[in-house]
Amino acid sequence: MEQRDYPAIAKAYARDIVKGKIPAGKSIVLQCQRFLDDLKVQRSKDFPYRFDADKASRVCKFIERLPHSKGKWAAKKELIRLEPWQIWILACTFGWLRKVSGLRRFRVLFVVVPRKNGKSALAAGIGLYMLCADGEFGAEVYSGATNEKQAWEVFKPAKLMATRTPALLRRFGIEVNAKSLVKVADESKFETIIGDPGDGQSPSCAIHDEYHEHDDDSQRDTMQTGMGARDQPLQVLITTAGDNLAGPCYTSIQEEREKLAGIGHNGGPPLDDETFFVEYTIDEDDDWKSEIALRKANPNFGVSVGADYLLARQRDAIATPRKAGVFKTKHLNLWVAAKAAYFDIEAWRRCRDRDLPVRVADAILLEALRGRRCIASLDLASRTDIAALELLFPPLFGKATLDDPYIRIGFYFLPSETVLNTPAYAAWDAQDLLSVTDGNIIDFDEIVEVLRDVRDRFQLEQVAYDPHQATYLVTTMQKEGFPVVEYRPIVINFSEPMKELDALTRAGTIRHGGCPVMEWEMNNVVAQADAKDNVYPRKPRAEAKIDNPVALIAALGVAMAKEEEPAATSPWDDPNFSMVGTA
Repeated sequence: MEQRDYPAIAKAYARDIVKGKIPAGKSIVLQCQRFLDDLKVQRSKDFPYRFDADKASRVCKFIERLPHSKGKWAAKKELIRLEPWQIWILACTFGWLRKVSGLRRFRVLFVVVPRKNGKSALAAGIGLYMLCADGEFGAEVYSGATNEKQAWEVFKPAKLMATRTPALLRRFGIEVNAKSLVKVADESKFETIIGDPGDGQSPSCAIHDEYHEHDDDSQRDTMQTGMGARDQPLQVLITTAGDNLAGPCYTSIQEEREKLAGIGHNGGPPLDDETFFVEYTIDEDDDWKSEIALRKANPNFGVSVGADYLLARQRDAIATPRKAGVFKTKHLNLWVAAKAAYFDIEAWRRCRDRDLPVRVADAILLEALRGRRCIASLDLASRTDIAALELLFPPLFGKATLDDPYIRIGFYFLPSETVLNTPAYAAWDAQDLLSVTDGNIIDFDEIVEVLRDVRDRFQLEQVAYDPHQATYLVTTMQKEGFPVVEYRPIVINFSEPMKELDALTRAGTIRHGGCPVMEWEMNNVVAQADAKDNVYPRKPRAEAKIDNPVALIAALGVAMAKEEEPAATSPWDDPNFSMVGTA
């Protein structure tokens, strides 16, 4: 059998990524640069980790002695041959050790990669290694998912690999059962788990497949809690992108992106970070219709996922817009909240203006906006979930342009009890992105207080509102002289401004601060044109909120109506007006 220098392959791959010889997104470039930088400083006594070439090689050697479990390679009874990107991931995960204890640096491997790139086979190989060769007495390896079919996506290939390798079974004394692999000598086991299994497990390795399908982190948290008695447990999260931007997977990805970029960590990843995060996707300014985008997002391009197959799917997505969402999610690893989302999320992201802070409290205090014309809009669909307030600042000089765009600022009011019971809201609250009121219902008085501040700072022209659940609030505002205007949620009111918002977004002539709450809500908006090409904002499921986009569309509708109002008449416009004979 060929002897491969796995650490050398991992280093060469990282260098080629950093030099641009292999197309990759900035997340992979940053992680490869981090690997090379850490190799250089590992001899420093202040650096707490060291790279062990033997440990990096050991796991790669083990996996390359396993057979393929499906496809043309399995039919030919071929053994797995790891690609450079897979070797790099394994070398980093298993090769970095803590100098003080000699235990692994990373306790979580988080791999986000599109479909057909061999992530389940890689996870199965890791699971078998952790069962057989990691040196953990009484190892417990679990393949977890939200349903049994998905849990078997990792366990089944692992079971087939073991069954087709009699020498492996003999070497480690493994017994193959219907739903488990058991190492008889110390009762180590590899089996599936579905949903939240509750307490009782002591996992040495927990593999969570298609993490984007998890509505909460109960399974992941249960496994992490159970790992307390293990010296160097490993949690493996593998997933493609998904459509639930309020779920734990997307939240975790955002956190890892920030850590990798050094946000909040003094310019670099924190040294005590225990997660090795690998995300293959494209960058914001990449053309998703190009072949280079496919190569960036699919590290096994031309290997396990055929080039012709991907190019064909790309052509379908370009020709048929309704297929674009699925293509972007499954083959480019781009998050799309609704697969038939009305708004282009990538276009919305490009409208982010870094001079507009993400935090609403900062944005509303911007001196550059003081005194500007402002239209406010409220959507109070619920007092127990998000109540939306949108501020829209029209262009200074008529039609919106790149140099003189619309500007929007959004508020997201939520009762504290709802925030505590919703993981995504709690995470956003920790970033100070929400306006949280005490109790189990929203305190409308706090909304009025914000509007008072808005009136003091800006030229507040109108406050649009949906009359549903707004009686108390509107009555209060009317008493205080707010310029309120009813804006009913009907198709005739929403169709044109909704189309206009889409056009402004694609043209880049509306700007925002890049708040992830609004991004999630914008992605939740779906719409189906009727026979007269009218559209209306709807949500794909109950938990997918769209309150702020609805309020923003209403604000834009008010702004468009004001633009269409006839200009005020003046005697100077009367051709018969004359100054002759006046005193």
